[in-house]
Amino acid sequence: MGAGRRSSPLAPFRVRSFRFQWPADLCASWSFEMENLILSWYVLVETGSVLWLAIFASLQYLGTLFAPLFGVLGDRVGHRRLLCTMRAFYVCMAATLMTLALAGVLVPVHVFVIATLMGIVRPSDLVMRYSLIGQSMPPDQLVGATSVSRTTQDSARIMGALTGAGLVAALGMGPAYAAITCLYGASFLLTLGVVPSPRRIAAAGVSHPSPWRDLKEGMLYVWTMPQLLAAMYLAFLVNLCAFPLTMGLMPYVAKEIYQTGQTGLGYLVASFAFGALLGSLILSRYGGAIRPARTMLVCCLLWYAMVLVFAQMPGPSSGIPFLMLAGLAQSLGMIPMSAMLLRTAGERFRGRVMGIRTLAIYGVPIGLLIAGPLVANYGYRFTASIYCLFGLMMTVLIAIHWHAHLWRVDAAANGR
Repeated sequence: MGAGRRSSPLAPFRVRSFRFQWPADLCASWSFEMENLILSWYVLVETGSVLWLAIFASLQYLGTLFAPLFGVLGDRVGHRRLLCTMRAFYVCMAATLMTLALAGVLVPVHVFVIATLMGIVRPSDLVMRYSLIGQSMPPDQLVGATSVSRTTQDSARIMGALTGAGLVAALGMGPAYAAITCLYGASFLLTLGVVPSPRRIAAAGVSHPSPWRDLKEGMLYVWTMPQLLAAMYLAFLVNLCAFPLTMGLMPYVAKEIYQTGQTGLGYLVASFAFGALLGSLILSRYGGAIRPARTMLVCCLLWYAMVLVFAQMPGPSSGIPFLMLAGLAQSLGMIPMSAMLLRTAGERFRGRVMGIRTLAIYGVPIGLLIAGPLVANYGYRFTASIYCLFGLMMTVLIAIHWHAHLWRVDAAANGR
């Protein structure tokens, strides 16, 4: 592997904007993961129902329907400005839950209301993150910068999961939410240091067409670009069939399958995230050597295979290694997809394309709502097997149908 194909993982930090964005994203990601773990366990314990757990997890993705509009809005008013507004909203929501918990009046209905409100906004956080990376990074550093950015999510799933479980066990819900509120506040303040989009500054005072026209134009752009359309289908598929098994239903696996507590759940979540973090670090160093579309396809297939094996394991000691491998494959598949979308979309459509990409996350609540009754009636292992086998089959069909645009070395989606 030639030196020209390598880059320093610290190279993105030479850009001032990224030096603020990375820690801001890190604080937000830690808050997300701590919040997810704490509230998922709370809902499962208070309701005793896997169906209510699935519904709660689904609410967090409600805003995927609005993500394309957030992308349009970000293109219009500036991605940094919109992201600052979103993160100020997170502070308000976390402070509300903290107050209810400290007052001793928190009940599941409060959690569901806050989850609904957060679910409208939070899915678009990644849209803004990647759009800011796309505006500040040269094309040949997109894979590396996206990989380094992904370490914020992957490290958060490790430390956020373990820290969240530990804080609740040691201090209780109220103090744990005080820590989450502080992290959200730090994320907001750091985001203020991100450099505004040059395009936004240049476009000040210029009239824009209707936002619905902008959205329609973005949809048509994706529809007419085969590599973008294929990536959207693949993204929806992994969100439908893979993520529900390794994210939303993990509290059920910990409590009902492995007979462990909240700390055990933290270890399961952290093991998947450790594998993902390893993949992010590998790509931050060697991302310039890969063919993005090919890597995306192969690693998605490996992801399903590892989850399928994990679902058959009898206990945490045998399941965790395969969960780590699933996290590694997930990272090696999703990061090249994001980099390929950013590179192909270009500055004009970047926010809209990433917003449309976020629509694919709506596969998670659909997958969870289908999986809830299946798990209740047929068990987790049967449900996971059906999901993984379906995902494997459909990924192969996507690879065959878009072979010329995803697999050929000279395809635009495989540009380095």
